[in-house]
Amino acid sequence: MTSSWKRKEEVHAVNGGLKQSTWSKAISCKAVWGEKDEFLDVVYWFRQIIAIILGVIWGVAPLKGFLGIAIFCVINAGVLYLYFSSFQQVDEEEYGGTWELTKEGFMTSFALFLVVWIIFYTALHYD
Repeated sequence: MTSSWKRKEEVHAVNGGLKQSTWSKAISCKAVWGEKDEFLDVVYWFRQIIAIILGVIWGVAPLKGFLGIAIFCVINAGVLYLYFSSFQQVDEEEYGGTWELTKEGFMTSFALFLVVWIIFYTALHYD
């Protein structure tokens, strides 16, 4: 309990005594995360945003088949990997390793991507 309390005091001091919102920390380079779940929530929701954007693009540009799925997987995993390793520079081991961060929320974003892709493709290109 004392380490948790000490960590919160350090975060408070690093942020200049001001409490930052989660989303302002998410877009700030090398932000200090007070809680593990807070950063994992950001990774999860960024993944959902990426899924929606790519689903719309794939639906508008009539991309089909395995190629579309493979490109989505590479972009989704790659963008999030760059985000947490280069932009935020978090210690991956603190969150269970690189693989745990890379797969955080992946299946739900994949399902959302498929739904959005199918809806836009069907609405624009169905005969």
